Amino acid sequence: MKTLGKQLLVDLYDCAPALLDDVGYIETSMKKAATAAGAAIVSSSFHPFSPCGVSGVVAIRESHLAIHTWPEFGFAAVDLFTCGDGVDPWRAYAVLKQAFRASRGTTVEMHRGKPDMKAGTGATQTPR
Repeated sequence: MKTLGKQLLVDLYDCAPALLDDVGYIETSMKKAATAAGAAIVSSSFHPFSPCGVSGVVAIRESHLAIHTWPEFGFAAVDLFTCGDGVDPWRAYAVLKQAFRASRGTTVEMHRGKPDMKAGTGATQTPR
């Protein structure tokens, strides 16, 4: 079944703490990841926290790449959401795992939006 988007929820472990606290390095790495995935960058916004940590997002024409870091734990949580068939979030994952020198990473892949799903196929929707 065709979906509208693919989303990877990524946890990166045992990363280099200094890299996870360097807002410029993180923004550059996230942009490199977007480019490696085949995405078109629209804009980016990153914010350093005190005493440490960074949150940021790279908006891409095909959705977004977002990150939040905990340098004190060598940990980064990353959301790679891409739409369309021309972008591969797994390539972005590989770039980021290497960029932050993670010893390991875990991922959950979600497929978002199934416009061809018909009523009675077992899908439920809860209005909010």
